[in-house]
Amino acid sequence: MPVNADFQGREYPPTEPYRVSAAKIREFAEAVGSTDPVHVDADVARSRGYADVIAPPTFAVLIAQQCDGQLVRDPDAGIDFSRVVHGEQRFVHHRPLTAGDAIVGTLHVDTVREAGGHAMVTTRTELATEAGEPVCTATSTIVIRGGE
Repeated sequence: MPVNADFQGREYPPTEPYRVSAAKIREFAEAVGSTDPVHVDADVARSRGYADVIAPPTFAVLIAQQCDGQLVRDPDAGIDFSRVVHGEQRFVHHRPLTAGDAIVGTLHVDTVREAGGHAMVTTRTELATEAGEPVCTATSTIVIRGGE
């Protein structure tokens, strides 16, 4: 089944909150090799004006990909996950993700197009606090390989 082009323009409801913890930030910072103490030492983070430790910029992918899962799991979208290749990821941060944040994501399907026998789907996830404060815009393009 090909990817459903009618999904372009679709918006999914906000996700349940993702609770950003200092432990997850530390784990992620270690995994990506970030040595800035602002990611692991609350005193350093506070001395730089933050309420608590802040996440490395790419930490947002953890939340954004959970949001993208709404589309991939939607049976009407026609996406065969076994054929998905991650094409591109971009972030625009409005402020750092901080330990203690409760983040909700709203997924938008911006484009669905065919190219060279493959489908390309670009999504935009708006990450915000439960109170609605914008935190990050994550844009992702996936390629769904054509053929059998």
